[in-house]
Amino acid sequence: MTYTSSCHCGALSATVDEELPTQGMTCNCSICRRKGNIHHFTSADKVAFNKPEGKVREYTFNKHKIRHQFCADCGCAPFAEGEAPNGAAMVEINLRCVPECDLSKLEIGEFDGASV
Repeated sequence: MTYTSSCHCGALSATVDEELPTQGMTCNCSICRRKGNIHHFTSADKVAFNKPEGKVREYTFNKHKIRHQFCADCGCAPFAEGEAPNGAAMVEINLRCVPECDLSKLEIGEFDGASV
């Protein structure tokens, strides 16, 4: 099974080769509290991207380990790429950008990123 996280206008997307998650995570770090994402993390080998040239913008901060990506046209941020604590390539999927994800049924955990 696969699912897709996409921006509002459809220019950017990430198709994930796994079951739709039943759990998500919020974070209170300086960027997450502003963006309001519901995070799901997966390994990079499970994700196929559609990132047309000129349509994706990228933002990094702090330790520059996570490349926060968003659409140059509509501004939505369907995914981010980075490195897991063990050094493996990982992808963050914003579950708010997955149309078939029923957000009301997700088990949401919280991460205290403001204290890291």
